[in-house]
Amino acid sequence: MDGPEAKFKIDVKQGVVELEGTENFVDKHLDKFEEIFKSAIKENMAQGIIHSLTDDNVLTLQQQNSEKKLGISKHELVKANNTNNNNNKHATKQSLSLPPIPVDLKANVNKVGLREFYAEKKPANHYEKTVVFVYYLTKINKETEVKYGEILSCYEEVDEKKPSIIDIIKNSVRYKGWLEQGSGKFITRLTISGENFVKFDLPQQKKIGSEQPTILFHSS
Repeated sequence: MDGPEAKFKIDVKQGVVELEGTENFVDKHLDKFEEIFKSAIKENMAQGIIHSLTDDNVLTLQQQNSEKKLGISKHELVKANNTNNNNNKHATKQSLSLPPIPVDLKANVNKVGLREFYAEKKPANHYEKTVVFVYYLTKINKETEVKYGEILSCYEEVDEKKPSIIDIIKNSVRYKGWLEQGSGKFITRLTISGENFVKFDLPQQKKIGSEQPTILFHSS
């Protein structure tokens, strides 16, 4: 039985190789492909096999059993795998389009609304905004953990431009210590440090004339 078709697209002038195949194929053969590709190209050029390529022309090789003829360096294979998004959708690309998740952010007799709470705390940047939203959902909405999509809904509620929420939370966990990883993917939790920051440090007070000028007197 013939194996699955693997398609190699080679742009010799730019030194770029594109590989189309299953993710299992790529993972299986990644470590086997070293410097054979470069030497194969040099040999083909020396033999006159590749002599009529221009910037817009590429040589395409197809083979049924992908283990045999053409080797590709690990560096080039990684580049090819990154450009081949038709067959493999990576989690990073999917995460950039996380949808907002509906959540109750309105005021009622039992709680303050997010808009009022946000206006009171006056967060100055996306890190502060995100921890304010997580604080609200945790302490006021009584959620144990917060989904990233719920944070995006908070941005919509206060009519603020949404950031790359994955990067903001990752950096908040790593550098701020205000949030921590939740029990699953795209879930976060408020830390004691984050709780104290929102509760006691926001809004941050501006320093106005706290230092008095020094006047020097010289005796004659």
